[in-house]
Amino acid sequence: MALVVLLRGVNVGGHRTFRPSRVAHELRRFEVVNIGAAGTFVVLRPQSRRLFRVALSRVLPITAVTLFFDSGEIRRIETLHPFGPEPEEPERVRFVSFLAKRSRNGPSLPVRLPAGDDWHVQLIASAGRFVFGEYRRHMRTIVSLGKVDTLFGVRATTRRWSTVGSILRALPTR
Repeated sequence: MALVVLLRGVNVGGHRTFRPSRVAHELRRFEVVNIGAAGTFVVLRPQSRRLFRVALSRVLPITAVTLFFDSGEIRRIETLHPFGPEPEEPERVRFVSFLAKRSRNGPSLPVRLPAGDDWHVQLIASAGRFVFGEYRRHMRTIVSLGKVDTLFGVRATTRRWSTVGSILRALPTR
């Protein structure tokens, strides 16, 4: 079964930078597909999660929190349709925050950060280890996204909805 690997807090604002394409190349025996620059990988032949984790830690030039998802868990996103049929509004960006583990006591949704009409991040739904939302392009958006960890009580990393589409396309067909 394929794995999806997400690194948290890398290649953001010039901090904790590395070249994901180089890491994917060094791990080619696992058939790693690099998705973008944020540390998102689809591992087509991981052999085992433990073996891949060790290999990744050897080639990754930085220390990073790493989240692993089985391909079946990620495929579940396809069936959820959290944003409904409405097209994406130009001033809002849809995203998924991936939780390191299931949250035992997440907030009642929807939640706006900050609260009120002048929000930067809006969390609209959650399912298992996934939190769905939208953000407005604003200098303070990254601060509001960082509060997802606090609200759900577990570490999270966020990817744009379009990146999730790229992950799904890279997964092998069933």
